[in-house]
Amino acid sequence: MSAEPRLFVGMAGGSGACYGRRLVRALVELGWGVDLCISRAAFEVLRHEEGLSLDPASPELERLFGPLPPERVRFYANERIDAPAASGSALRRGAVIVPCSMGTLARISWGFSSCLIERVGDVALKEGCPLVLVPREAPYSALHLENMLRLAHAGAVVLPASPGFYHRPRTIEDLVDHVVGKVLDRLRIEHRLFRRWGGGDPEPAEEAPRG
Repeated sequence: MSAEPRLFVGMAGGSGACYGRRLVRALVELGWGVDLCISRAAFEVLRHEEGLSLDPASPELERLFGPLPPERVRFYANERIDAPAASGSALRRGAVIVPCSMGTLARISWGFSSCLIERVGDVALKEGCPLVLVPREAPYSALHLENMLRLAHAGAVVLPASPGFYHRPRTIEDLVDHVVGKVLDRLRIEHRLFRRWGGGDPEPAEEAPRG
């Protein structure tokens, strides 16, 4: 049995598929294994946002993440409630749902488990494992906020996909890395995805083009 640390990563049907893709790549690069689940709605998001049409039953992971050691990423369909991470005896390192749709967030907040992603969220809360939910929505309704507060009280981390700008991002990838780095921070995983704030004056920026 592999001794590598493993995390569960669920991609639900919210906007922001790029965050889930980057997190999986970052984890593998850092030596982690990933148990991956992608909801049916998330496959539609991948088609609209990333231009990727994949088979939900057996997606081509190399098209999603680039070349990866095959043993590092294990894919489970959302109907597979018998997957290892669905059991409290197997989910030890924690789980991230990124992006996390508001429907998924609401069902987890009420303990409703109709699929693997929701079941893993429920298991993480009952076992006291790290659970990070990354919604990308705006604005939030009162119901959204109440569900987030309920989850925070239950021990989850609600980490909206709100990138910072103090590190002076220059590309979309820089913005994505900032959010993914914040997720890794909450999991206590060392990384170098963004330049941390050190206080004092920031580095001088290049002059913006005129005209």
